[in-house]
Amino acid sequence: MKIGILGSGVVGQTLASGFIKHGHQVKIGTSNSSKLSDWLKSAGVNASVGTFEEAAIFGDIVVLAVKGNAALTVLEKAGNKNLADKTIVDATNPIADAPPVNGVLQFFTDINSSLMEQLQSKYPAANFVKAFSCVGSALMVNPDLGGIKPTMFIAGNNEKAKSEVKNILDAFGWEIEDMGSAEAARAIEPLCILWCIPGFRENRWMHAFKLLKK
Repeated sequence: MKIGILGSGVVGQTLASGFIKHGHQVKIGTSNSSKLSDWLKSAGVNASVGTFEEAAIFGDIVVLAVKGNAALTVLEKAGNKNLADKTIVDATNPIADAPPVNGVLQFFTDINSSLMEQLQSKYPAANFVKAFSCVGSALMVNPDLGGIKPTMFIAGNNEKAKSEVKNILDAFGWEIEDMGSAEAARAIEPLCILWCIPGFRENRWMHAFKLLKK
C-alpha cells in the first residue's frame, strides 16, 4: 500500500520506517522537510517527503502522528477532499501544554469527549481509527517484550477501516482489542497518561499494556 504520514516527529518517522520495513511505500507530510534529510537518506527507495497535502493525496491510508493540539491544523492543511473515504490512523493524544503533576499529564479534553471524536466530527467523510496512542514510539513496531505480545486498543466507526488497521497491527506484532465506536476513544486516549507515569517518575519507558482474558 501507499501510506501517507502526517507528522515528521519521532512517532511519524518510526511508523514510516515500520511501514517501509513491511513492504509499503511511504510519504511523510511535513512543514519542515529539512528535518527529514537524514531519515530520507537511510529509509530507502520506498520513502519520500512532501507537504501535508501531498502526503494525504499519496496515501491509500493516512496516519495522523502529530501533537494533539496541532491535529486540526494539520488535517486542514492536508485537505478535506484528500481525506474523504480514507482510513485515518489516529495516533494523537490531547496532551495539554502544562507540565505533568507528579508524573500525571494533563489533557485539554474531558472524560466525556475524546480528541478523535472531535476530529471525526470535523471530517465526517474520513474514517478515523484510534491506534498507537497508548504506547511509546520505541515499541510501536514489532515490540520485543520477552515473547509476550502486547495489546493495542483501537476504536472507530467504520468496520472496513478498522479491518485495515487490524491488518497493520497484526503485521506490526500486536494483539488487537477492538473497543467499538469512536466514543471508546474517551477510554483509550487516557491510557497515554497511565503509560507515561512510570516514565516521568522513574524513567521507565519500555512497557506496554496487555489485556488478560479467560
